[in-house]
Amino acid sequence: MKFIKQLANILSISFIAEVLEYLIPLPVAASIYGLILMLIGLMTKIIPLEKVEGAADFLVEILPILFIPPTVGIMTSVEALQQMLVPLCVISVVSTILIMVVTGRVSQGVIRRSKKQTSEGGQKA
Repeated sequence: MKFIKQLANILSISFIAEVLEYLIPLPVAASIYGLILMLIGLMTKIIPLEKVEGAADFLVEILPILFIPPTVGIMTSVEALQQMLVPLCVISVVSTILIMVVTGRVSQGVIRRSKKQTSEGGQKA
């Protein structure tokens, strides 16, 4: 029963995100709204982590299975995609590298800030 309640909490956020996508005239996907809502909810403790943790872990575990239908769809459209193969490959490589660089820089910044706060906290005490 606990798992069902956790899944219902996640689905409620997803529903609210779908409504926001419909109401807000911006080119933003409902999934992005949902991620932002969940982040805000978790950070402000409106949504306690315990209320979604088990279901979220389960969804992350089955995530590879959720990629099967889009992959099959791409495989059935391979003829249409052949003419765009080079641009798709270039875009994929460039965006992957860009994401890796940005993620690395953000991680380094967070680690440096954390170390700085730890060292300042140690000196004050």
